[in-house]
Amino acid sequence: MDKTEISTRPERKTQSWTQDPEGVRRNILEAARIEFVEHGLRGARVDEIAAKTATSKRMIYYYFGDKEGLYRAVLEAMYERIRSFERGLDLSALPPREAMAKLAGFTFDYHAENPDFVRMVMIENIHHARHLSSSAKIAELNLSIIGVIRDIYERGVAQRLFRPGLSPLDIHLTTSALSFYNVSNRATIRQVFDHDMGAPEVLARRRQTVVETILAMLRR
Repeated sequence: MDKTEISTRPERKTQSWTQDPEGVRRNILEAARIEFVEHGLRGARVDEIAAKTATSKRMIYYYFGDKEGLYRAVLEAMYERIRSFERGLDLSALPPREAMAKLAGFTFDYHAENPDFVRMVMIENIHHARHLSSSAKIAELNLSIIGVIRDIYERGVAQRLFRPGLSPLDIHLTTSALSFYNVSNRATIRQVFDHDMGAPEVLARRRQTVVETILAMLRR
């Protein structure tokens, strides 16, 4: 390795940071997500994250403060992603039953296709939601889905399709629980019952069951 090669490597990292700071931030968050999902908050190492990015450990601390700040930012990005997809469903344009069925199906699909999201939520529960409670952004993000469900539900009640007296939060919790369990307990269910909840035909049946369960819960 000659001196020219040694001198140009740090410059490429500096240029990446100065020319595309948001790209560098996304790169850090992606590497951090993989590290936290694999090793949890306590086991994750910032050195390993830095080694997989286009920046340095020093710049990671510049962006996020410390490892817990980086972990919180990963959580925020993951919640922002699912809430962003939900906002893009355009459920207000659909009749209430169709809208609720679409939301339930989407929720099931999103969890099935994004097991890292489930893993991160499980890790945060181990930490008693300490990092969620310190994030005003996550609290605000998650209010949006309750508003979406409230709008669909109230339209359904007004049209005498849904029974009155239900809580939008309970509807959300039931939908999330049914979708979450199918991913979080996949390994234990396979071991105990020799049943693969991740198999395509099983997923299709479970998805239909979740949608039908939510609609039955709401039916007048």
